[in-house]
Amino acid sequence: MNYKRFNNTIVVRIDKGEEILEELTRICKEEQVKLANVNALGAVGEFTVGLFDTSKKEYYSRDYKGEFEIVSLTGSVTSMDGKVYNHIHMSAGDIENKVYGGHLSRAVVSATCEMFIHVVDGEVDRKLNEDIGLNLLDLR
Repeated sequence: MNYKRFNNTIVVRIDKGEEILEELTRICKEEQVKLANVNALGAVGEFTVGLFDTSKKEYYSRDYKGEFEIVSLTGSVTSMDGKVYNHIHMSAGDIENKVYGGHLSRAVVSATCEMFIHVVDGEVDRKLNEDIGLNLLDLR
């Protein structure tokens, strides 16, 4: 992984074999990012995405392996309990142009991933909402 910061934008190249969320977290720690918007594209060889079932308050995830192009990777960086908190969604397409996506839990780069982290001056924390079962933005 390699990155370069331009004022409030960090341009990142994540390399083959590296895990996207691990690298995003590492950059945010190194650069002291507390609030940001993230978008990326590239290729992955394996990834895990899921769906949160609001009635059961539970994530259902599925693993994918093969050759996939990242159609869209977008999300936010905030904090919770003093730690970096990433909320990222990803869609990836296969050779037949079938697209799979959802809440991203894991993604290993197969060629490259080009990411832009747009840093926002400020900090937003998250707090567990018991009724919904998710860590929501705490905008107090």
